[in-house]
Amino acid sequence: MGLCVLCEGKNEFWFGALCSNCRRVKHFISIYGDRVYEVLDSVLSRTEDKQKLKEAEEIKKEIQNKEHNLRSSKKKLLEKV
Repeated sequence: MGLCVLCEGKNEFWFGALCSNCRRVKHFISIYGDRVYEVLDSVLSRTEDKQKLKEAEEIKKEIQNKEHNLRSSKKKLLEKV
């Protein structure tokens, strides 16, 4: 076992260069791309109480976007019928 190349913490795996936490971050980046960096910059660069407010705001935006996409998809399906 060695050190994680990103956080330099203990890597509990014999294979791979990242620990489990850093591997999760890498996975999020592969799914969400630059959105991960935007969220980190906009949320974690604040005081802890403002972080919680911003997290709630970001979650609300994500929910609204998904609801809008669902409504749009449903509308398109109904138009085809």
